[in-house]
Amino acid sequence: MGIKKKLGMGIMTAALGIGFIGGGTFAYFNDTENTDNTFAAGTLDLGLSTNEGGNLDFSVENLKPGDKMYRQVRLINEGSLSIKDVMLNVDYKVKDVKGDNGNEDFASQIYVTVYDPQEPAGTPVIIDNVPLNEINDLVIDENLAVGNREILTYQFTFLDTGEQQNIFQGDALDVTFTYEASQQDGELR
Repeated sequence: MGIKKKLGMGIMTAALGIGFIGGGTFAYFNDTENTDNTFAAGTLDLGLSTNEGGNLDFSVENLKPGDKMYRQVRLINEGSLSIKDVMLNVDYKVKDVKGDNGNEDFASQIYVTVYDPQEPAGTPVIIDNVPLNEINDLVIDENLAVGNREILTYQFTFLDTGEQQNIFQGDALDVTFTYEASQQDGELR
């Protein structure tokens, strides 16, 4: 081996040794901390019942023009989030027994008034004499806090037009009331 090779090998060996020594003696201080976090979504849960706590059933038979009936609905916030508003939608199917209604809609003969018991007696504050077939996306309650209840009184009236309404004799409506609760707006937390 030539002198240049011996000298080159010596320099490389020295550099490698210095690298091991320097790397082995390098140290620094270190400290770490952890936080344990949970992100849990709340629940939006609207409960419905009657004042007596039973099932909601607005059914009535043998209606005639001029008849009125009253029903109550209790809205209950059973979730962990406040409810911004509750919307009412109505879906229905007409059973035209004799097939003689033509373009007439039996649901247009049933008028709805909704009373709020926190207002003076007999004061409709939500809707007043609106035909059943026109109720859609109607806000019936606002700002229902967790655990709170709101009682609404419905008045249903079979409109008496003063004219013959014979085409509606024997007819029926299958009606579904859908209550949709919405959350409060998001906030900085």
